[in-house]
Amino acid sequence: MHGLINHFTAHPGQRDAAMASMLSDVGALPGCLSFIVAKDPAHPDAFYMTEVWQSQAHHAASLDLPGVKTSIATLIPLIADWGTEIVTEPVGGLHLGPKA
Repeated sequence: MHGLINHFTAHPGQRDAAMASMLSDVGALPGCLSFIVAKDPAHPDAFYMTEVWQSQAHHAASLDLPGVKTSIATLIPLIADWGTEIVTEPVGGLHLGPKA
């Protein structure tokens, strides 16, 4: 499995719009096991995105999907700081099962 944890800071007052862009219906995401967008309760403009994919290749392929490209294009002007991306290797969890 391939995991990502990202921390973003939106421009002031744009967090909800940025999260809505990420949560928009982009169509099927083959290989996506989990996709969560969450507010950072300590900062009014910051939020997290956590993803789990069957593989790094599935994640890379998702970036070429038309709906994902549109979502990213909408997101770009809303983000003040792209923050940190942490790559993880999930080993299992609720609804994920054990690593194959």
